[in-house]
Amino acid sequence: MERDLLSHLPAVAAVARRRGFAAAAAELAMSPSAVSHAVRAVEDRLGELLFARTTRSVSLTEAGARFIAAIGPALDDIARAAETLSAEHGEVSGVLRISASRVAQEMALTPILARLAARHPRLTVEARADDGFIDIVAEGYDAGVRLGASLQQDMVALRLTPPFKAIVVASPAYVEARGAPQSLADLRGYNCIGFRLVGSGGVYDWELNDHGRTVAVKTRGTAMVTDATYARDLAIAGVGVAYVFEPLARAEIHAGRLLRLLPQAAIEEDGLFLYYPRRASLAPKLKAFIDAAKATARSGRRG
Repeated sequence: MERDLLSHLPAVAAVARRRGFAAAAAELAMSPSAVSHAVRAVEDRLGELLFARTTRSVSLTEAGARFIAAIGPALDDIARAAETLSAEHGEVSGVLRISASRVAQEMALTPILARLAARHPRLTVEARADDGFIDIVAEGYDAGVRLGASLQQDMVALRLTPPFKAIVVASPAYVEARGAPQSLADLRGYNCIGFRLVGSGGVYDWELNDHGRTVAVKTRGTAMVTDATYARDLAIAGVGVAYVFEPLARAEIHAGRLLRLLPQAAIEEDGLFLYYPRRASLAPKLKAFIDAAKATARSGRRG
């Protein structure tokens, strides 16, 4: 295959990964027209359309899916070889793509990224907030961060946080006006801030402890969110009762801006984990992230 054609393959892979020319162009720091030209050059050389294009979407054709499946591992190996060579000179570089829920970003990623920025200034971490359940390999991510119970199978998992509780909170002003609920049944009479699942579109029923067994509690109220950190903020503002992970509300509870309700009903979650395909752990950029995560965890235990 011609050498100039080989240079176009990263653009083809980026369009497949990002499902669009503009998003691929942004990732590659190219113009959309240059990305389009690269894709068209490869399609002309192969004599096959790799992408089905409409005014609203870009998707792989059957031939395109086969082609990406064939070239993807090779492109990954080339990128990994270049990153490994740089790492041998003490310079970890490249782009590390991580999918993490919004709460995971706030609860786990920030101190790790701060440590990485100081140690590896040539490494860029692209952390995409995504609360849905996705296939990180199919979506082009190097790793993901999720609750332990939500991990994909056949993945290597590294604990980022200890287990924590899911709790019910409200502002002092709201509790003063409405009183504190004394039982799970009492929640039906309170303005509860709902949570809609991004992936399925369904409404999440609060999982709480009822005398030793976990039950799903249906709630209703005047606000529905897709971001648990916003549910916390609405509770601070006095809108109503929120269901959040305790670390997200810890500072506000200590400062007296939130109160814990029904403490006996809190359930314990597994904690947050980094997960990734075993083969990916060979990449210097992911190894650097793992080392930073372990160092952050150790410093947290000492603190």
